[in-house]
Amino acid sequence: MEAKNFIEDIINEELSSGVVSEVHTRFPPEPNGYLHIGHAKSLCLNFGTAKKYNGKCNLFFDDTNPSKEKTEFVEAIKADIEWLGFKWHEIHYASDFFDDIFALAVKLIKEGKAYVCDLSAEQIRETRGTLTEPGKESPYRNRSVEENLALFEDMKNGKFADGEKVLRAKIDMASPNINMRDPVIYRVLHATHHRTGDKWCIYPMYDYAHPICDSMQGVTHSLCTLEFEDHRPLYNWVVENTGVSHKPRQIEFARLNITNTVMSKRYLKKLVDENIVSGWDDPRMPTLTGLRARGIPAQALKNFCEAVGVAKANSEIESGYLEHFVREHLNTHAERAMAVVNPIKVVIENYEGEENLEFDMKPQDENGPKRSITFSKEIYISAEDFSDNPPPKYFRLKPDGMVRLKNAYIIKCERVEYADNGAIDKLICSYIPESKSGSDTSGIKVKGTIQWVNANDSIDVSIKKYDYLLNDAEYAGQDFNERFNYDSVKEFSGKAEKYLGEVSDGESFQLLRIGYYKKGSADGKTVLHEITSLKDTYKPAK
Repeated sequence: MEAKNFIEDIINEELSSGVVSEVHTRFPPEPNGYLHIGHAKSLCLNFGTAKKYNGKCNLFFDDTNPSKEKTEFVEAIKADIEWLGFKWHEIHYASDFFDDIFALAVKLIKEGKAYVCDLSAEQIRETRGTLTEPGKESPYRNRSVEENLALFEDMKNGKFADGEKVLRAKIDMASPNINMRDPVIYRVLHATHHRTGDKWCIYPMYDYAHPICDSMQGVTHSLCTLEFEDHRPLYNWVVENTGVSHKPRQIEFARLNITNTVMSKRYLKKLVDENIVSGWDDPRMPTLTGLRARGIPAQALKNFCEAVGVAKANSEIESGYLEHFVREHLNTHAERAMAVVNPIKVVIENYEGEENLEFDMKPQDENGPKRSITFSKEIYISAEDFSDNPPPKYFRLKPDGMVRLKNAYIIKCERVEYADNGAIDKLICSYIPESKSGSDTSGIKVKGTIQWVNANDSIDVSIKKYDYLLNDAEYAGQDFNERFNYDSVKEFSGKAEKYLGEVSDGESFQLLRIGYYKKGSADGKTVLHEITSLKDTYKPAK
């Protein structure tokens, strides 16, 4: 089978040589928060690799840190995976294997490969050494097997406080890889677990539990991001020294980094906890639930991840690249509709009655659906489409100027009526009867075309436009607090054609000349959430 990345090169070689007979991956989130866009790459890789080779992909929850984990996060992760269209083979939790993980730790103690240490976390760090200097052995490293077994049992039975004792693997304090210098594999933690309750007061460390859980699930290829590359020798040590029957292989790939985007679950949690955003599903959030709330199509996100590809070195992707795929998908699939921002009323003084005009809902499809829109004497246009003091080369509506109304007629501004406060009250215009779109015989050419909505049956809407949560690269080196964009959401009043009031919440549209928007509602009012702008800033390589 043709490989499209280095991971598939490895798999193809192992399949052809008989090292493995099937491909079994797993997606291993910790349920301590909501998934973000960085996890989407791992999702697509793990589930996509299994699918390509007709293999299996498990959903595996690394729930070894009960102080931060919740069932809420478990359910949210399941929903995100289903939204992306992936189906797991089986669901497993690290907690499913706690008894086995504990038994294998006892086995390591009996074989002299693990010991109970009384040093504090700070003391362990101080004695671990540096990249150029070896670490110092713990004074408790040579405890007898019997003493270690008794102490480990006491740890399990709750006789020690948090941090009072740990279990460490006995490997090599002079190893050039600091991760191999007697790493902690169990710690005391008196916390109620979201699944096992208070059964345990000791919990395994990720680096110890992970390879055991992979093995017990039958995982063949444990795909993880580059920060775990230096941990691979420890992964292999655990597999070899615990004696698990199945031996998985860990392979690392570059994580996804995107400009202007928060890719830290810890900082995303901070934004939620401090009410800087409205929640994990705030449309500005790069969480999958936030992207879904904003209206990002699942397929566009998958197309983006596939285009980014799988590499061995970390890099940063321009945020415009994701928007390119969102825009590309919506341009094909989203219906067109009309709305106006900060509306100005237009009265067409020489028009009487009303008529139904044909509106092309999907002009990109020559056989696409059409619907009727109502045109009458009074309409609304966007405030930005009129200027009573226009700059040079201004092709929208202006005093004595003409403009075409999309799918309707050419109109001319005859005069402007102002309110007492000096604001524009309404525009008095005339229309050219012979200029009807599709049958124009007027011979008049205008350079501007603007959208509009009929005043009699339009609906009030709130239009929300979003910017990035983080300011751009010129702020590099500053922390998230300094880079946070506190002006990342703007809300405008608007009018929309009645059709947008009739369709279901969640539908996405291209609002002509405004952008791509998702329909929602709040407090009984229609809200249009910006998905992305019309302008594509990404320039693909030729």
